[in-house]
Amino acid sequence: MDGNRQLAELRELIVGAVGHESAIDGLLLSVVEAPTPPTAGLASPTFALVAQGRKRLALGEQVFEYGAGDYVIVSVDLPVTGHFVEASKDAPCLGVGLELRPEQIASLLLDATEKPGAAVRGLTIDHAPAELVDAMIRLLRLVHQPDDAPVLAPLVQREILWRLLRSPQGAAVREIGLADSSLSHVARVIGWIRKHYTEPFRIEDLASMAGMSTSAFHRHFRTVTELTPIQFQKKIRLHEARLRVVGLGEDVTSAGYAVGYDSPSQFSREYRREFGTPPSRDRAGSCKPAGQLV
Repeated sequence: MDGNRQLAELRELIVGAVGHESAIDGLLLSVVEAPTPPTAGLASPTFALVAQGRKRLALGEQVFEYGAGDYVIVSVDLPVTGHFVEASKDAPCLGVGLELRPEQIASLLLDATEKPGAAVRGLTIDHAPAELVDAMIRLLRLVHQPDDAPVLAPLVQREILWRLLRSPQGAAVREIGLADSSLSHVARVIGWIRKHYTEPFRIEDLASMAGMSTSAFHRHFRTVTELTPIQFQKKIRLHEARLRVVGLGEDVTSAGYAVGYDSPSQFSREYRREFGTPPSRDRAGSCKPAGQLV
């Protein structure tokens, strides 16, 4: 089957599977029928394949764009800003993906001889080979096969992970499953910052947590996230504040104090710089639209 026919079948399967994602553990689907404004959110470890449309993501100072036939891998929790740039009711942006879980990847690396290498980027994009698209098609076919899905879906998911590991972007996936990789050490620090985002920290203490020298930690953290630890913490604070302001209806001053800001004016200024509108006027209704893949 040629690439165009593969994508055509994938599009049909995505539309038909919407609302039935729970039939396969870890399956993610996206159907967006109009371009969207830039929206900030937290992307978790995910593999996503686009069947139709285009999306643009910003991470730090880097901008990434991907479309039909492309796939994206997010290997750690990252604060990103994304928007769909090519989508309509007649030709919606369609995507399918999987959560990337360390234990599933680690099971494929039990006999691997590779040692942890240099730091990999936390977000990578490439064009999907036919074999990978075919595996996603076979996985989606199982959505409406309840007798077969419990047995066959894990096997197909394992094949998808294997093909990702064998791809040019395989290092980003491999490091998720390696307990002693530089990515796993940075991910440990990311997890700590996300949990303790209101607290001040010393870079030396974060480096110690990662088991690295201060200079090596700075280099690896920046490579993975495109941000410094301070910038990363600031984005986490602002994202949490937006959840409070927009999602929970908290007043602006209380939300700012709750996420670690001592100055309401500084909070309002940085919030506006991050999201394009001051918190008092932010009536978006949600920090992450339903159906968004990465």
